[in-house]
Amino acid sequence: MSDFLCEINAQFLREVCLHACVSLPSVTSYSGIGLALCERLLAEDCQLRLCLACRNMQRAEAARSALLASHTDARVDLLHLDVGSVESVLTAAQEVKARYNRIDFLYLNAGIMPNPQVNVKAFFKGLFSSNVINMFATAEGLLTQQDLVNSDGLQEVFATNLFGHFLLIRELEPLLCEAGRTSRVVWTSSSNASRSAFSMEDMQHKNGTEPYSSSKYASDMLSLALNRHKNSQGLFSSVICPGLVMTNLTYGILPSFFWTLIMPFMWLIRIFTNTFTLTPYNGAEALHWLFLQDPESLDPRAKYHSLTSGLGRNYTQPRQMDIDEEMSEVLYTKLVELEKVVRRKPKQLLSSGCESQHSTIV
Repeated sequence: MSDFLCEINAQFLREVCLHACVSLPSVTSYSGIGLALCERLLAEDCQLRLCLACRNMQRAEAARSALLASHTDARVDLLHLDVGSVESVLTAAQEVKARYNRIDFLYLNAGIMPNPQVNVKAFFKGLFSSNVINMFATAEGLLTQQDLVNSDGLQEVFATNLFGHFLLIRELEPLLCEAGRTSRVVWTSSSNASRSAFSMEDMQHKNGTEPYSSSKYASDMLSLALNRHKNSQGLFSSVICPGLVMTNLTYGILPSFFWTLIMPFMWLIRIFTNTFTLTPYNGAEALHWLFLQDPESLDPRAKYHSLTSGLGRNYTQPRQMDIDEEMSEVLYTKLVELEKVVRRKPKQLLSSGCESQHSTIV
């Protein structure tokens, strides 16, 4: 019998006798890809034990109720976790280590895209060009965001989409890295992850306008580095892309009525590109598929895409990521150095004159 700890819009932990999915719906409600994955996992194995790790406990309780309504015998735990807060990550990790003996799966599904702005000129230019399909699939060149600095002195998108996850992994290494068994980390990335948006000299993307794209590209690189550093200890990392899914994150980019208006067009486009998964259930395809795979058979340089054919068939396809070993290693080293800084001053990273020290490692 296995238990599972599962994260709703953010993270999943799984134990050997304990499957755990830790979910952080950090921006949206509990109704997105994370919840769809929980439903699919319980349908796969009703003995799984889910632990929803969320920032908003009211939403977590609603998610738990929804899961128990369809799987009455399921075991679903709740855990408070705000992956964008260093203190919250450290506290939650201690709670996980107190509750569970090991983790088999950690799904990192949380992400924010604050204050997204659409380049209207680029949108209409792309809408009537041969690049229209790629524009909708990746939003490349279309989206900018106004990032903020959080209470730890870190850029908010960087902290939530990348660093908080990294810190959580580091904290949970005693449960993730055990001799004689394998454990899994699965990152929900994006087709919007762009090498051009990321700069190693500006790791947190303080000086740019595409923090979401930068953070997702960084998570792709970090996954590769984790495999290099941790495979020998039994920890394997993978990256997925859910495709274009209608969630609260999507509706935050453009009003819901607009998406409703162009939905017939998007269904038509699916004939030409299978990245328009559209529903959370379809978007969770690659997450579910990876759950069933032997980790040693997976390609660490591949991003596993959820795809839906024009006829509605879901499947997973690996595609090579545009990353290199040296760059990913530099990122890993910088994150380790930043971890040392936040552990020294978890409550006031930059507020007391620590700006110059911090800037030397980003």
